[in-house]
Amino acid sequence: MALRINDTIPNLTVETDQGSFALHDWIGDNWAILFSHPKDFTPVCTTEFGAVAQLADEWEKRGTKVLGISVDGVEEHVKWKGDIESVGGAKAGFPIVADTDLQVSKAFDMLQADYYLSDNPTPADSQTVRTVFIVGPDKQLKLSMTYPMNVGRNFAEVLRALDALQTAARETVATPANWTPGGDVVVPLSVSDEDAIAKYGEIDKKLPYLRMAKLSA
Repeated sequence: MALRINDTIPNLTVETDQGSFALHDWIGDNWAILFSHPKDFTPVCTTEFGAVAQLADEWEKRGTKVLGISVDGVEEHVKWKGDIESVGGAKAGFPIVADTDLQVSKAFDMLQADYYLSDNPTPADSQTVRTVFIVGPDKQLKLSMTYPMNVGRNFAEVLRALDALQTAARETVATPANWTPGGDVVVPLSVSDEDAIAKYGEIDKKLPYLRMAKLSA
């Protein structure tokens, strides 16, 4: 069965270019982003890893670790990072899982259970391995996004989604369409008008069930 929102992610022990570790231990008390790829040395994926490397300071500000996943081995990952850093212009300091046996891909339901790779697989053989997972400090899945091979992921949107998830968790609110940090938030239906006004100072009651408020700076 596919991982669903609020499922606890599998606590797999994975091999990476930075050593082996159990996923839950690696996450610790942080947020985490896992982003998977069908193969090393592929054009779109190289630009994506470069984009993730460029955002290193942003991930750190948000107490978030990032983990790449690819079906190739550790040696390929080490070599590939040279290309990633050349294209991205930033150090790729995050680990990349060597998912050669598809343990992670299958456990996270990125491939059918009986799938296997041939001896000389092409990116098309593992093209369904194209997912972003955002995981909370509680080790539960908070959000996932799946892309086709020919559409590069927008990591500005991943960052925005992370901000929204962290704000919602911290402030016990929801965020509206196209929300960005500093924007008005949605008051939960479980909170009365009186309690909302006491908490936020004022609310913008657009509909009986849609009330907006500003968070204090």
